[in-house]
Amino acid sequence: MPAILSRGLYQDCYDRSNWRMELLDALRRGRWFATLDPALAAELIAAGRIAALDAGQWIYSEGDEEPGLCLVVEGVLRLEASVGPDRDVLLGLAGPGQAIGQSRRFGGGRRIVTARAQRAARVLLVPDAALPGIAARQPGAWPATMALLYDQLDVAVHNAALNLCLSPRERVAARLAQLADDQGEVPATQADLAEMCGLSRKSASGHILALAKRGWVVPGYRSLRVLDAAALRGIAGI
Repeated sequence: MPAILSRGLYQDCYDRSNWRMELLDALRRGRWFATLDPALAAELIAAGRIAALDAGQWIYSEGDEEPGLCLVVEGVLRLEASVGPDRDVLLGLAGPGQAIGQSRRFGGGRRIVTARAQRAARVLLVPDAALPGIAARQPGAWPATMALLYDQLDVAVHNAALNLCLSPRERVAARLAQLADDQGEVPATQADLAEMCGLSRKSASGHILALAKRGWVVPGYRSLRVLDAAALRGIAGI
């Protein structure tokens, strides 16, 4: 006969099941995780650990020896790179569902960027050491890891091209359209946006106000909201 669960044990199993479903729902918001085979997705979750981060807390820093995968469950991460011994620059932001990282298996080495929490966040960390075992059971693991690395390279090259070829206002419009979530919320301050676009805070604010006058953006205190992402993409020509 099947074991009869006590109320406490039943509740614990129910809570674990709910937690797993909530985790899957959060991660499936990201394009990469959403395309994974369900069995591979389950293996990554089983091999990972959830880390809760306070605003500003580092996950890892540029140059760290140990690679691996990091998937954002809640909150937003800042991705930064050094441009000298005393200066870091904000390259981009990673929101719920997005994944970053690499493996040594295909030439990956030290961490390329610093990742820290923009605001309170939870992330799923999958160590590189766990990936060969997962790949032995799930043949799609290595192609998926390579696809993730390619996606990160694609974003980096695309953003570099935008900063090189677009005018300052077009850069601001492109980044706003890129960063806005499904509700139009942008998880960046005006200072963040200026840094990502290679502009001064004053210059970026002026362009944001110009876009706001057209009814495309709503600037607020440490917040930005996009009302018309299509118009922003149109002005940027993307």
